[in-house]
Amino acid sequence: MSRRLAAVAQPTVSIRVDGRAVRVAASFSVAAALLDAAVEAFRQSSEGAPRGPLCGMGTCFECRVTIDGVAHRRACLTPVAEGMDVVTARGRGGQGA
Repeated sequence: MSRRLAAVAQPTVSIRVDGRAVRVAASFSVAAALLDAAVEAFRQSSEGAPRGPLCGMGTCFECRVTIDGVAHRRACLTPVAEGMDVVTARGRGGQGA
């Protein structure tokens, strides 16, 4: 006899990523939400290389983005919130964080 686990509906929030509306699980970090939305380059290095999450625990600072107008926020440490506005290097026209 096969048993199926019932899918549990997870609460979601709506955020904006580089001007695009994205619906994500309310339990996500901003980094997880961006990766789920197929955003891989969060910022650019001073040499112009794309940068994204590396350590996932706030040590490397590679996941910095602008959140609600505040630059250099670590996406891996910041939980998503309803109506949050996230801007990556793509949204800044390729400029660094």
